[in-house]
Amino acid sequence: MPILQYKCPSCGKIFDELVKNYGDEALCPDCKTAAVRLWCGTMYSATGKTVKKCSGHCSACSGCK
Repeated sequence: MPILQYKCPSCGKIFDELVKNYGDEALCPDCKTAAVRLWCGTMYSATGKTVKKCSGHCSACSGCK
């Protein structure tokens, strides 16, 4: 299960959310508005170590390997 970063379009809160699938909806913990997924931030390997910053555009790099 991935931990993804979201931003609330209503109140602007940025938060991390553990989701079952990448397409799952996340609600803002403050105002309960449906949040928008952020496509940047820190990526982690299976060991939990920081790998790189991700732009969200896999065609621009070698992917998340």
